[in-house]
Amino acid sequence: MCMGFGCNAAGVVGCRIIDSPRERLLAILTNSFVPCNGRFPALIAVLTMFFIGFSGSIGASFFAAILLCALIVLGVLFTFAATKLLSKTLLRGMPSSFVLEMPPYRMPQVGKVLVRSIFDRTLFVLGRAVAVAAPAGLVIWILANVSVSDVSLLAACADFLDPFARLLGMDGIILMAFILGFPANEIVIPLMIMGYLSNGTLTELNSLAETRALFVANGWTWMTAVSVLIFFLLHWPCSTTLLTVKKETGSLKWTAVAALLPTAVGVMLCMLFTALMRAFGG
Repeated sequence: MCMGFGCNAAGVVGCRIIDSPRERLLAILTNSFVPCNGRFPALIAVLTMFFIGFSGSIGASFFAAILLCALIVLGVLFTFAATKLLSKTLLRGMPSSFVLEMPPYRMPQVGKVLVRSIFDRTLFVLGRAVAVAAPAGLVIWILANVSVSDVSLLAACADFLDPFARLLGMDGIILMAFILGFPANEIVIPLMIMGYLSNGTLTELNSLAETRALFVANGWTWMTAVSVLIFFLLHWPCSTTLLTVKKETGSLKWTAVAALLPTAVGVMLCMLFTALMRAFGG
């Protein structure tokens, strides 16, 4: 789980040290509930734009840290809850003890460590990222630049998704950005900006203040921001993580569970939050 804070794909690979096949699978399936390094910038950006402000004071920085820690703790709690649920349903069985044998001490071989790290981990993950990123980039370009009746395919898809997205407290552009951000969570906010500005390429504005102004002009409120934070924390893992899950489990079924489980939790939580806020006049 802790490795997942850096990269969920690396966290999945790290589950190899667990001897019990059942408990290894539990760890793999619930690893993506903790936010990876790709989600942190977006979480921090939304928190800053809608809940902290741009003063840069010590108090604001402290409040930002508290809110971010609260989101991380929420992800950890959902990891434990999902593990408990799976252990009582799909993956029932007796828990086993975990014994980690301390290896014999040897002098470190720096060259060997670097080579093995590059080939066994870095290139392994990057290769899978590129395998999905290239075709995904083509899809994004086509959706943003091909129009039918003067309406881009991206806008048409966003309009189609809009009714369902409203149930989640978001809009069609936001949900479409999450879908197209499947290769990497880092591009979700640039995709939102591209959708709102109707640009043909991924766009980043000069400051968070400009980004906030654009979002507010397109109907964002603090409720929208909370729904986006929830969905950033709880939605399908990125493509690299799912490819790694498929490699580690050898099963399309468990790969689908790894994608659907956090997504279902995120959808239900967003719907519940939105329904409660609307019921109380929010």
